[in-house]
Amino acid sequence: MLLNYKLNYMRLKDKVAVVTGSSRGIGKAIAIKLAKEGAAVVVNSRKKESAQKVVDEIVKAGGKAVAVEGDVSKAETAKKLVDAAVKGFGSLDIFVNNAGTITYANFLDLKEEQWDALMDVDLKGVFLCSQAAAKQMIKQGNGGKIINISSIAGFIGFHNLPHYCAAKAGVIELTKQMALELAPHRINVTSIGPGAIQTDMTKQLEDDPKYLKQILARIPLGRLGQPEEIANVAAFLASDESNYITGETIFVDGGWLTF
Repeated sequence: MLLNYKLNYMRLKDKVAVVTGSSRGIGKAIAIKLAKEGAAVVVNSRKKESAQKVVDEIVKAGGKAVAVEGDVSKAETAKKLVDAAVKGFGSLDIFVNNAGTITYANFLDLKEEQWDALMDVDLKGVFLCSQAAAKQMIKQGNGGKIINISSIAGFIGFHNLPHYCAAKAGVIELTKQMALELAPHRINVTSIGPGAIQTDMTKQLEDDPKYLKQILARIPLGRLGQPEEIANVAAFLASDESNYITGETIFVDGGWLTF
């Protein structure tokens, strides 16, 4: 679907953003939304061809974007993403830590290597990328926005997801700490906690009608969320409209956490 730039508010005109894990799902929706709002976007994936497809969609619609391959659990990838923004578009104003992975295991059966693999991406990656982004934003002297994608799983427990819940809770607390330390540099740090969003990662819900019915029964709005609904919140947090918000997690969950 092509983007309609002419009808858009363009809240992020002349801004430069990086979105990790943005070749599909929530990350892709965020990258496209930020581009639609006027930002030049660095699209990231472990596979460059996957990221390039999103770049092609943005460019075809009149936006600016570049693809960067890399694993966010590696410090060199964090640096590469920041360098791509600065060298390609002149600055770094927005960094969205979206890249994540999920695996399932009962607490008693969870292997050390499963714990480490998930933590490396879902929590360590947020730390590495945020640190690299913040240093560049401080160097520029104009402040910036760092947005972390957490989950309602960082606030409540889920069966067979002990490592995922721990990582996402860590993202929420890291967001608070970063907000505290980076506030003097006019860098706002926030996180978004999605609920059940219709993506490849939740496809199993649609494949199991009984389980889907149980999930929907927990959601007051009675439906799964769409990636674009997370992207809309990310665009707000990336814009000047959110300049007095920092350290907060906004849960976008259809009301799941209300009971």
